[in-house]
Amino acid sequence: MSGDGGLAEARALLFVPGARADRFDRAVAAVAAAAGRRAMVVVDLEDAVAPGEKEAARDAVDGWLGRGNRAVVRINGAGTPWFADDLALVVGRGCPVMLPKAADPAVPEEIVRRTGGRSAVLALVETAEGVEGASALARAAGVARLAFGNVDLSTELGVDAADAEALRYARSRVVLASAAAGRPGPVDGVTTDLGDEAALRADAREGRRLGFTAKLCLHPRQLGPVVEEFGPAERELEWARRVLAAAPTGTELTVVDGKMVDRPVWERARRLIASVD
Repeated sequence: MSGDGGLAEARALLFVPGARADRFDRAVAAVAAAAGRRAMVVVDLEDAVAPGEKEAARDAVDGWLGRGNRAVVRINGAGTPWFADDLALVVGRGCPVMLPKAADPAVPEEIVRRTGGRSAVLALVETAEGVEGASALARAAGVARLAFGNVDLSTELGVDAADAEALRYARSRVVLASAAAGRPGPVDGVTTDLGDEAALRADAREGRRLGFTAKLCLHPRQLGPVVEEFGPAERELEWARRVLAAAPTGTELTVVDGKMVDRPVWERARRLIASVD
């Protein structure tokens, strides 16, 4: 696992409500069974917890982490009454952080400073302001990766969260910001229809086509399909193996399947093979 707690490699991130301590271990077991190291648990102290339950949920998460468990913690956003106490939890545990409503790069930089660099930040871009500031966010110290919050953003824009066309521009902005900053491909938003695997897979394929390399999940049953869709297909791996066989060092100019292979094509093939290691 990398120094960012595994955020860079994850293909699926599973939310579990911070107020449901009875589900924490079950979520970890589901991740291990369905996806292994390609998935992570996100314990949610923000949207999944009512205002009157914030303190109890925070205490439950703190106790669970204190017993040696590991997870990403979605804290409440800067400017909320709960941010300071959530940040104190993060400082004490040094866990990876999902920062909601991310827009100001000073906030993840504060988290990194307060935790001494122990807590990598997954910056959740889910507002129009966040989309406009995605480039600065991606470059902020401590931000390991960007994520896309389709539900909150669609509400702000007045569009359907399930409408891929309506949010395509915003998604592409997040992908481009990540690439320009040298960050891993970002994490796409949720599919809210928990019983429709075909819709889930279609959403995942659309996200991958745009350049996302992972997806947020709302239910354990979504983990397997998401990890599968964001991994390379066998036909892609076969192509990559042919490219690397024809150009072992990446300096050779050759042709594979009737198409020219130069350094960028070789690099894509190398990354595909590396993604299954």
